[in-house]
Amino acid sequence: MTDAEDVLRQAAESNVDLVRIVFVNNSGVPRGRVVDTDSLERVLEQGTNVTHAMQSFNALDRLAPEGSYGPAGEVRIVPDPETFTVLPYDDRAGLLLADLHDLDGEPWAAGPRAQLGRYLEELAADGYTATLSFESEFYYTRQDEDGETVPIDGSTCFSTDGMRSAHDVILDTVDALAKQGLDLAAYYPEYGPGQQELVVEHESGITAADAQVLFTETVTAVANDHGIDTTFRPKPFPELPGTGCHVHLSLWRDGENVLHDPDDGGRYPLSEAGRHFVGGLLEHAPALVAITAPTVESYDRLAPGMWASAYTCWGHDNREAAVRVPSVSTADPAATTRVEFKPADNTTNPYLAQLALLAAGIDGIERELDPGEPLNRDPGSLDEAALADRGIERLPATLAEAIDALEADAVLRSALGDPLHRSFIEVKRSEWDQSTTDGEWESDYLDRAF
Repeated sequence: MTDAEDVLRQAAESNVDLVRIVFVNNSGVPRGRVVDTDSLERVLEQGTNVTHAMQSFNALDRLAPEGSYGPAGEVRIVPDPETFTVLPYDDRAGLLLADLHDLDGEPWAAGPRAQLGRYLEELAADGYTATLSFESEFYYTRQDEDGETVPIDGSTCFSTDGMRSAHDVILDTVDALAKQGLDLAAYYPEYGPGQQELVVEHESGITAADAQVLFTETVTAVANDHGIDTTFRPKPFPELPGTGCHVHLSLWRDGENVLHDPDDGGRYPLSEAGRHFVGGLLEHAPALVAITAPTVESYDRLAPGMWASAYTCWGHDNREAAVRVPSVSTADPAATTRVEFKPADNTTNPYLAQLALLAAGIDGIERELDPGEPLNRDPGSLDEAALADRGIERLPATLAEAIDALEADAVLRSALGDPLHRSFIEVKRSEWDQSTTDGEWESDYLDRAF
């Protein structure tokens, strides 16, 4: 276990002078303070101050009108020593991920990372451990002669020319991730030109969400060092494929994968508890997408035929379903039985996404929710009667609809806690209100944030 003394020693040995103390607020944007190493010991012990209004800032960098947190009031950014990393892409710099605490020193009820930690402790008390991986896609971009942002190349899906054109920056990115303890799980050029998918190995507990923050920071920084821009926006180019961040989850108890049926020798050995977990994800999917797809542009991507999922269904390796059950590795089916929640993108706050997805799945287990039969075809090819017969519904078509579903979801409200649930809804409503006119939305603000 890394403690404050370990952090101070590592910083000194690595000639670190400045340390970024980073948290992710309701907007999904990583934010924080920078301290020098002379102040680091004090900050590790006491944290550093920040206005509590940060939790009412949206992705447009505006305060949510009539939000819960205004200019009067303060919280502390308290770094977690376990998260310290020396940044391989910025000289003499380190980074610590942090929780938000109130002035009495207690984890703040409106702090996303702290609330995830509290929820994971409750799961642990019941014997559960969650393992997750955030499967991110992104575009490498450049400015054309007209000053327009365009993909960096014209590569096609999974093509070797895309591997070659991005090789140098990908190689340096993989090296930089490895130096921070994030090992490569998969890489390939994705569907869009200049679009990449780079995945690091899964992690347990809060470390999974921490890894996603480090991942996006690293991808952007290394690309910038190569003179390349990146965008994690869900639909940055209207005519090109969208960009997702699919979440893979498994649930463990007493060393056993709860989602795995050891008596099923097939390629999709989902247990009865696993089916109930899927049932919970589907039951809460309309509310979940407010958290996992939390920007106005997210809903340009969550449309039929986009391979992003637009319906509350599940299936075996069905990439148009909200919940995909991937085929397992024959070498180790118990370790690789998992579910993938597809209607998610990189504008999500990974701490909130992890918390909400687990709460929904656990609710499914506790209530023994039946997900119905798997659908192994495109739900968009079914007529309304066939969808209704299967109990399949269209996911929200706008952020506003998703926010309404989240506001009404008692299970997710309980898991998040009232202060976090309320302030998140306020922030996302403000993003909708401030970026739409007569139902049409403008999402260029995402260029600054993602």
